[in-house]
Amino acid sequence: MEVRAILRDCGIPPRKVRLVTEAVKGRKVNVALDLLRYIPNASAQPILNLLKSAVANAENNYALDPNEMYIVQIVADPAPTIKRFKVASRRGMVRIMKRRTHITVVISDEYDLIPREYQKKYSR
Repeated sequence: MEVRAILRDCGIPPRKVRLVTEAVKGRKVNVALDLLRYIPNASAQPILNLLKSAVANAENNYALDPNEMYIVQIVADPAPTIKRFKVASRRGMVRIMKRRTHITVVISDEYDLIPREYQKKYSR
């Protein structure tokens, strides 16, 4: 059974979030939660909260055991960018792009749903 959780408009750029998502993709949920607690990147905290939310969804709605769950898919997609301007030298304007992210986590209790490249990387 697949369970998903979505975080919309996270204020961190997708490029920085993908660094953390690659570290936990395909792992067991308990291992990923432990890893995310100690990863020093700022994007680890929103992903940790999102993963906890997905586990809570699995426990409450489907009565699944979180000890047997795997991260099947975790995706960081770009959200709409906020564009701002700043005054520069000689009365010019500089564009400031505040990039945001939509993060989606899919967890499952079936090991076969994990993509093959991550099955080989992290064994059961």
